[in-house]
Amino acid sequence: MIAYSDELCGDVAARDTLLDRVFGPARFRKSSERIRSGRLPADGLALVARDGDKLIGTVRLWHAACGRSGTPVLLLGPLAVDGDYRSEGIGAALMRLAIARAREAGHGAILLVGDEPYYRRFGFSTRNMGGLAMPGPYERSRFLGLELIPGSLAGAEGVLRPTGLPAVETAVPAAA
Repeated sequence: MIAYSDELCGDVAARDTLLDRVFGPARFRKSSERIRSGRLPADGLALVARDGDKLIGTVRLWHAACGRSGTPVLLLGPLAVDGDYRSEGIGAALMRLAIARAREAGHGAILLVGDEPYYRRFGFSTRNMGGLAMPGPYERSRFLGLELIPGSLAGAEGVLRPTGLPAVETAVPAAA
């Protein structure tokens, strides 16, 4: 039975392994990584899917702001599901849970870079995205938004920038 829950500290290694298998090293070159790098995901918006003890899916949302306007948004990604579990609705369930949690927390909008035919069913589109840009190379047609609060992207413009809390690296003490 598949269970959905908050990501735990102990999930990070399994999550990274899953992302490496699904996206490979190219994931670190994506413009979205400039928003995520060195930051913590938004509180309560790092989610996983498990089959027993096995982590099989992940999604995170990150705090960001639109450059010139300063409009606060969330950036979604990456969404990943273990290849052995594709086409079982796990990615869709993670998306619905992430959107519901973001809406409940009062966030105005979620942005992402992804396949429009997939994300359209969750309400994402290029509408109101004309004045926005990602930091670095990206495909314009794949830059999508979803207003959780109607009008939250009205007047939003500029390059997305990270606003989330910085991740704190903890040093491992050397053996004596």
